[in-house]
Amino acid sequence: MRFLMLDASASRPRGHVGPLRLSVLAALLQATLVAAQQAPDESLNLKMSPVLQEQISAEARARLPSFVAAERITGRPDLETVLEGKAVLRRGDTVIKADRLEYDQTTELAIARGNVLINRAGNVYEGPLLELRMDTFAGFFDQPSYHFLLNKAHGQADRVDFLDAQRAVIHNATFTTCPRLPGPSWMPDWILKASTINLDQEEDVGTATGALLSFKGVPLLPVPYISFPLSDQRKSGVMPPSIGLDTVNGSEVSVPYYWNIAPNFDATLTPTLMSKRGVNLGTEFRYLERSFSGTARFDWMPADQLRDANRWAAKLNHQGRIDSGWTNNGAALSLSLNRVSDDNYWRDFSSTDDSLTQRLLANDATLSWGNGAWSNSVRTLKWQTLQDDTAPIVPPYDRLPQLSTSYARNNLAGFNYAFNADYTRFQSDTSRTNQANGQRAFGVMQASYPMKNAAGYLTPKLQLHATQYQFEMPLTNGNTSANRLLPTFSLDSGLVFERDTRLFGRNLRQTLEPRAFYVFTPYRDQSFLPNYDSGANDFNLSTIFADNAFVGNDRISDSNLLTLGVTSRFLDPATGAEAARVGVAQRMLFRDQKVTLRPIDPPLAEGFSDMLFSGAVNWDPRWGFDGTVQFNPSTNQSVRSTLGARYSPGSYRTVSAAYRFQRESSEQLDLRWQWPVNDLWGDRGQNLSPGQGQGEGRWYSVGRLNYSLNEKQLVNGILGFEYDAGCWLGRIVLERLQTSSTSATQSIMFQLEFVGFSKLGVDPLKSLKENIPSYQPLRVPAAMPSRFSNYD
Repeated sequence: MRFLMLDASASRPRGHVGPLRLSVLAALLQATLVAAQQAPDESLNLKMSPVLQEQISAEARARLPSFVAAERITGRPDLETVLEGKAVLRRGDTVIKADRLEYDQTTELAIARGNVLINRAGNVYEGPLLELRMDTFAGFFDQPSYHFLLNKAHGQADRVDFLDAQRAVIHNATFTTCPRLPGPSWMPDWILKASTINLDQEEDVGTATGALLSFKGVPLLPVPYISFPLSDQRKSGVMPPSIGLDTVNGSEVSVPYYWNIAPNFDATLTPTLMSKRGVNLGTEFRYLERSFSGTARFDWMPADQLRDANRWAAKLNHQGRIDSGWTNNGAALSLSLNRVSDDNYWRDFSSTDDSLTQRLLANDATLSWGNGAWSNSVRTLKWQTLQDDTAPIVPPYDRLPQLSTSYARNNLAGFNYAFNADYTRFQSDTSRTNQANGQRAFGVMQASYPMKNAAGYLTPKLQLHATQYQFEMPLTNGNTSANRLLPTFSLDSGLVFERDTRLFGRNLRQTLEPRAFYVFTPYRDQSFLPNYDSGANDFNLSTIFADNAFVGNDRISDSNLLTLGVTSRFLDPATGAEAARVGVAQRMLFRDQKVTLRPIDPPLAEGFSDMLFSGAVNWDPRWGFDGTVQFNPSTNQSVRSTLGARYSPGSYRTVSAAYRFQRESSEQLDLRWQWPVNDLWGDRGQNLSPGQGQGEGRWYSVGRLNYSLNEKQLVNGILGFEYDAGCWLGRIVLERLQTSSTSATQSIMFQLEFVGFSKLGVDPLKSLKENIPSYQPLRVPAAMPSRFSNYD
């Protein structure tokens, strides 16, 4: 075997005989020894090297030498070289192998015959005859088979015309990503046959004309023209159609068009035909700049056949930052706008964006900024309330506008100080709220003196609340204004005890953390005041230690109470991970709590509150248990309970169950899972994991069942199966969504995903991720493969 290096910058070829790899290694070793001798006292540092670049620039490629090797090498220096017997020609990221290879150095033309193989940056072509210009990569390949690096696709053709280094046209071609298996009768599960396939590696786009997509030997989709990605990069073009079926809209067919306007701008246009309603035109525009980003969406149905009306929905989310010299980091601007055409939109289009399928649609604009210890914001909030005659809701108040400021300083002579102020103008439909619209100015000042050490803490805190109202119409007492001034004193304390212990053969550190919290707020009659934004705190282990029984600023509870609680945790002494936790807390009222949300609500009687018990066990990373129980000692009954369990032994295996009970209200069971069905007959995945090969494949079951024990019916449910055959995925999911107390929407989502090519059907992944904790998609975008992974 002879090796020869041809250098365009040299006057004559320089030849040598011997193993090329050993020569390269010897040169590298010599350079390393020289460097070590020149700097014997310096440590060896690894540095980036341009030698193994993934992409070679045109300028660098023009200066690269060509290496040839063969059993026989003949020719004329600087003119032509003929290689015979295991011929090899290398230049940069291009390798040509053949039985015979003729290389004209004057024209850079290489002609290869017999068992020809060309590897260009990991993309491999094989066939009987190749003619190629090495400088421009223009030429042709007869009867080639090919394999592409980025998406692992392969196929065969009558001819490939290389237009340049990035573009090629394949004639009478096949295309599939199913790995070839041994045997002459092998056929891929899916295959695309086309009269021509155009490949653009620079844009990572492939287009096919006169194409036919076959699946399992059955012609599935004849298309005159189709485009598909060659990688995970974005590209403009018609996206695969989406086909669905539900009980409200009937059959649905969507054909999205994606427009890659710029690297930081794109748009998706989605016309949808609904058999029962008509045509819906959807548009989504996304933008990204250094100082702002956002998404705008608009849906328009010009003639809904069921409602006999025009239907529309609009949504805008915008986040931005405004540079300013009078703030620390500039001002932040946030916009969230959501509007729909009518009250029934949320019910009729339940499968659209979640923010547009709620009955309360927020239209919120906030400008916030900070300066040192100060934080400020200006906000406007306007609600669109979608009413239902069978279940009307009281609309919340609009805030037009809301001005807020806060100040906080810690550890000033041991004290922590804070001040919050808020001015809001509240507006709503008075015929539904039965309250006067008005303006409210609210302020609270507080000072605390935290005393902490390793054994515990003690924090006294004093607050002063001041509120002033101005109303647009007189109250029931005839006043058009009102004032309120209330102090609050609290004392929070806790201790921490620790000991090392051993439980079930495991070394642990157990803590005992008792806590006592006292609050005193005098009583002020607030029954005549409107309630613009206050609500009752949920009763749990966090809010039981709160100094106000209400959220919002319209109600401040009168308090003379003591909350006692204790928590014990079992920790891993090496990592600090929590293996188990138990806790209990109870509140004792020394007098009746007279302040209520509404005048008709009864006061909270003095004495002991319900007891709260909580616990969690994470003894094994695969298992998890948690629970909370609200227990009434007077009736010896639980008022509210939540119990949960989780089992996740590995990838694509998760099961979680929850039981929720609220006396005289609801009792539900919630079961969610993702699990390989093959486990049922003993195949636990040693033979085939997600994404591996083409074979018998693996089945996965996914689902969520939310069942009401009181009503003895399914509330919300998802049940589906996924199939992973390696080069294609199949999904079928049935979904039931409760839209009101008497109605529900049922839909079927079916999808075929041809890996590395395209998708057909309705994508159910959004529903699966929202309903199944820890759900894992069977296929996730992989890292860009290196051309050296397919180096020949």
